[in-house]
Amino acid sequence: MASTSPTRHAWRVLLGLLIVTAVLFSINAVGVFLGKSSWAPELALDLQGGTQIILSAQTADGSDPTQEQLDQAAAIIRQRVDASGVGETDITTEGGRNIVVQIPGVADDETRQRIAQSAQLELRPVLATTDPATEFVGEDGKSTPYPTPNETMNATPTATPTNGSDLSWVTEKLQAAFLSYDCANPENDPATAPKDEPLVACSVDGTVKYLLGPTALTGTAITDAQAGRDPQSGQWIVQLEMDDKGTKAFADVSQRLNEFRIQNQSPRDQFAFVLDGKVISAPQMQAVIANGKPSISGSFTQETSKVLADQLRYGALPLSFKVESNQSISATLGSQQLQIGLITGLIGLGLVAIYSLLSYRALGWVIMASIGVMGVLTYIIICILGWRMGFRLSLAGVAGLIVSIGFTADSFIVYFERIRDELRDGKSITGAVEDGWSRAKRTIYISKSINILAAVVLYILADATVKGFAFTLGLTTLIDVFIFVIFTHPVMQLLARTKFFGGGHPLSGLNPEELGAVYHDRTEFRQVQTASSGKAARTKASRGEAGRRQTIAERKRAEALTGAPDAGAPAESGKDGEA
Repeated sequence: MASTSPTRHAWRVLLGLLIVTAVLFSINAVGVFLGKSSWAPELALDLQGGTQIILSAQTADGSDPTQEQLDQAAAIIRQRVDASGVGETDITTEGGRNIVVQIPGVADDETRQRIAQSAQLELRPVLATTDPATEFVGEDGKSTPYPTPNETMNATPTATPTNGSDLSWVTEKLQAAFLSYDCANPENDPATAPKDEPLVACSVDGTVKYLLGPTALTGTAITDAQAGRDPQSGQWIVQLEMDDKGTKAFADVSQRLNEFRIQNQSPRDQFAFVLDGKVISAPQMQAVIANGKPSISGSFTQETSKVLADQLRYGALPLSFKVESNQSISATLGSQQLQIGLITGLIGLGLVAIYSLLSYRALGWVIMASIGVMGVLTYIIICILGWRMGFRLSLAGVAGLIVSIGFTADSFIVYFERIRDELRDGKSITGAVEDGWSRAKRTIYISKSINILAAVVLYILADATVKGFAFTLGLTTLIDVFIFVIFTHPVMQLLARTKFFGGGHPLSGLNPEELGAVYHDRTEFRQVQTASSGKAARTKASRGEAGRRQTIAERKRAEALTGAPDAGAPAESGKDGEA
């Protein structure tokens, strides 16, 4: 029964691994069926080639834009591209006027339009807010989706709205669109909604859904925005300055919203800053502001207040973009480097295999099998990430995968060395497998935690070109630990109960005689032979090691059996300190 329980446990764990693998392949198969995934990883720009779009910035007066304006425009374009799900995009400024955008693969018309359009910053009054839910719980306790807008619903206001905060804007069709709007759906892009009509939008983090009135002001009315501390409260705030036209319009809006605040008609006392169809801030009006210098307060930090100030200052840049060129770029250099990298990886894998087989005999095949299972799981997970997260495998990412081969082999070597140590201490092979597992897993967990920490720090602080290396290194480290627990250990539990490995065959890598074990088995002590016993004798170093591993009781028993002290054993000290 003692050997049956670990065997059954091992088979259950391996069955779980098989189920996990099948689920991952099924998930990717669904993506392939929907046309959103493939059985090959998505490649980055340096490996696949792609589309290069050069945008030339145009100012209203024809002057050159400042570098600060170009950098902010590039940051906004990057946010747009990332929101569309395209990964590993390279966006740089060039020549003091141009922005160069390089996208892996072929860019569709929607992505091109998203890149070339100018940023749109709008100030809209808030009509209503709710959570991002798209369904409600009925009287029967079941969740029911909100009805979606259709042609039968009334889309005309029952009364002519008098201002942007008038609830007459909310028609039956608009109400349905507001309740059923899905903030998590990337296809919902309200950035092109007319300025003279209401708008449904979500906060940047997707936690609040807004129904907004027509545009009261555009970002062109904001001449400056600065982050600073409130002299009275000491909190971080964002201070705005508006031009003459914006000052007058904002005074009218602030007077109306302040009345709603006095009447406790929240959230109609709020106004929203909408950037590219997303609400970046929706503060409450606290007073009538007639000087065109409002300030936004809230739970800001120095960093978040500066980000909001930059967004408001450059949200509607005095720039428009002209597409200077739109062409495909090849990946000839990247393809050559990929071939070299793959050859290098195969050579490294071959060296690991040779070393494993020479050092651990048949146990080397366990190492290779573990690396093979890890490779399969890593491959399918990268395919799924390309579909779900827009991850693309770059040349740096390939380097991370190659480096992980050595890290993976390290885990198994630590485990096998612990097993051999237990065998040298005289334990049975099945007991050595279990005790070696207990000793090795702590060491491996600590070392892998350090690797993951290094990968996270590298991913956060490194340049975009190195992030692929950090990501794949961290991913493969996690998979390595998973394989170690759910594959390598169960396989060793099963192999230890076979005749070849459990019997200590010389080619198994677990032969107690070759490892200098103290016992033949649990009941028979193995005598340490002298140096004059010929070729069959162990070396003096091996005898010394076996002797040092004996307890005091074992050495006394050895002396009683041999009639002389063990030459390799250290002398026993008495209570008075004399040898």
